[in-house]
Amino acid sequence: MAHDEKLNQRIREILNVKKGVKEQNMFGGLCFMHNGNMLCGADQKHGLMVRVGPEQYEEVIKLKHARKMDLTGVPMKGLIFVDPDGYKTKAELTKWIERGVNFTNTLPKKVKKK
Repeated sequence: MAHDEKLNQRIREILNVKKGVKEQNMFGGLCFMHNGNMLCGADQKHGLMVRVGPEQYEEVIKLKHARKMDLTGVPMKGLIFVDPDGYKTKAELTKWIERGVNFTNTLPKKVKKK
């Protein structure tokens, strides 16, 4: 994934008030981690990626602008891509990111191995 620095900056502005958020290179691009769990990311080719979790996946994938995250020919259940038209405004982007935060809040914090 090639970085989309403009989108990364927009994500930072939304997540800067959340505790436990860090950035990490992953999938060849930049991902945002929440309490050690992957939350979201952005790249120029695919747009916004959000981890919504397997329980919410079927519901969320039906929403306008959402599509399956498929990098290898096999969709990654629980992860979606969002088309750029779905996050033009800060409010729209925030709503997608909050879906991811709601999921990562259900996960145990990951402790970095020494």
